[in-house]
Amino acid sequence: MLILIAQIVVSVILIVFIILQSKGTGLSGVFGGSTNYHAKRGAEKTLFYATIVLSVIFVMLAIANAI
Repeated sequence: MLILIAQIVVSVILIVFIILQSKGTGLSGVFGGSTNYHAKRGAEKTLFYATIVLSVIFVMLAIANAI
């Protein structure tokens, strides 16, 4: 039961982090608009790494929940 609650909490936080990352992207990329590639810096880089860590934790919790 505790694993299930932890998985739900991690999934909600992961969704929020992914939405925060996609804030700068719009529909211009879909229609062939200009794409600006830039290096991640500061808070954007921290958010990116936190998203990776949360996704690994989510997968580990899913595996633990299945066992």
